[in-house]
Amino acid sequence: MELKILEIETQTIAEVISDEIVVNDPQDALDLMVNASYQGAHWIILHEHQLSGDFFELRSGLAGEIVQKFVNYQMKLAIVGEFEKFESKSLHAFMGESNRGQQLFFGPDVASAIRKIRG
Repeated sequence: MELKILEIETQTIAEVISDEIVVNDPQDALDLMVNASYQGAHWIILHEHQLSGDFFELRSGLAGEIVQKFVNYQMKLAIVGEFEKFESKSLHAFMGESNRGQQLFFGPDVASAIRKIRG
């Protein structure tokens, strides 16, 4: 895993570069936040394939636990990927509600995440 640090205007963003799952549980998310924070980032961009599949199964509780870690540590998260493949209506509702806030964003690509981060 590599963290690609992006400086966009006044924002420092850490994009996770990996072909493998990076976040399997809340501790992995916390470790990632510590690493990104150490490098000055306040936003993390994760690609959906870097998250355990359980994240997208809301009844597993993993998404809630991970999002709560990000809230507690005042780190923001953008998840980019192809979400149409997930059929869960509750997941799509969660993603829509998240996109209306400022803590968590779901989008199709890094460019859309950067637009959201820039405001």
